[in-house]
Amino acid sequence: MKHESLPSDTILLIEDTPSLQMIYASALKRAGYTVVTCGTAAEAMAEFQRLRAQVVLLDLMLPDRTGLEVMQDFLAMEPQTCITVITANGSINKAVEMMRAGAHEFLVKPFDDQRLLAAVDNARRSVRHRVPVKPEAAEPMVLPPFIGRSRAMQSVYDKIRSVARSMATVFITGESGTGKELCAEAVHKTSSRARGPFIALNCGAIPVDLLESEVFGHLRGSFTGAISDKIGAAAAADGGTLFLDEICEMDLNLQTKLLRFLQTSTITPVGATKPRKVNVRIICATNRNPLEEVRCGNFREDLYYRLHVVPIHMPPLRVRGEDVIEIADKMVAKMAEEEGHVFLGLDPRVRDLFRSLPWPGNVRQLINVLRNVVVLNDGPLVTPDMLPPDLQSEPRTERLNGTAPPTGSGLGDLAGRTLAQIERMVIEDTLQRHGGSVPRAARELDVSASTIYRKLEAWAKLDAG
Repeated sequence: MKHESLPSDTILLIEDTPSLQMIYASALKRAGYTVVTCGTAAEAMAEFQRLRAQVVLLDLMLPDRTGLEVMQDFLAMEPQTCITVITANGSINKAVEMMRAGAHEFLVKPFDDQRLLAAVDNARRSVRHRVPVKPEAAEPMVLPPFIGRSRAMQSVYDKIRSVARSMATVFITGESGTGKELCAEAVHKTSSRARGPFIALNCGAIPVDLLESEVFGHLRGSFTGAISDKIGAAAAADGGTLFLDEICEMDLNLQTKLLRFLQTSTITPVGATKPRKVNVRIICATNRNPLEEVRCGNFREDLYYRLHVVPIHMPPLRVRGEDVIEIADKMVAKMAEEEGHVFLGLDPRVRDLFRSLPWPGNVRQLINVLRNVVVLNDGPLVTPDMLPPDLQSEPRTERLNGTAPPTGSGLGDLAGRTLAQIERMVIEDTLQRHGGSVPRAARELDVSASTIYRKLEAWAKLDAG
């Protein structure tokens, strides 16, 4: 394996088991590295102060101190140090805690030489791409391509900048339309993997029986319709980032294979007999409550804890204050240029309306509203009469907060029915209006297509019984 030249190839290896220390050190030396080994926290501190090593391999449990305490001391002295934690399978939760505290990556024993060397190479690349943190406090900055300087978004920007320096798996949550894929792209673009591919896969938009092939690929003839070899998303993302959207829609059997992929960094395409190594960072997202999905048995608990290393929650638009106006101003200007129309901004009445709306569809809804306005009108201001009628009839946030509660009228035929009956009525009515097209109905209802397929299958069994 060829390694790129960096200021120092010295690796500080801290492992208290002599046999493992010898195995790891030998593998690193064969790859051309200079290795300094330690068996205790006291020895490690002395060597780190002498070397100021940029890449550290640190065992989670040491005889005189915990790995977390040692790591915190190292990062206090040298914040740019890349620390890879070595842990046993039963201590993954503690390793996750260290990732959140600043570790770059963690290795679960046992691991082979290739996995060890890949982790070291990842750390060295990250060291090369890191930008030293300036001590001067700067004004609140926006992280492109986001728009908005609200306190809620500043917290998101800070987390993205922090997690970008590591290999930690990122779990993004938030309502539909809040920009979860945008967040995943921002993590990728600010990391040392920015030059690698960013591959996004929507787990909810692909039929269950095809999802494994989409993620891991397949060989020709491995199943009916496999007329040629197909490279999966995981292999396509080699050297970069794989974004799995709507992760909670993934079938339980495939969740098991994803967990193995995370543990071994290997994939086995459908129909293949030999696994293949890939170097991929995983980012996933869902608009559900993932812990609730675990409690309901829809999501594996061990996979949840493996993925939920660094959580980032995308705030809904209704809590982002003046961001809604800043987004609207910039998007109107951009869309007007694209359409060849002249728009100078928003009428004050529209600004007040936008501030008060709950925006259930979040930023996606706002953009759709503005696109409709710009396409159908010439300007020069966005006025209330240009807005879609249904938008102006939406309840204001003050009403949702309880100052003017809804009366409960207007349910019509829905009154007296169970929630399950109402759900079926809505889905079947939507399918009928879209000529039976599940993807189109799913888009209107803002759910995944696989959710509707599951509902239809369950209702068919119920009716047959």
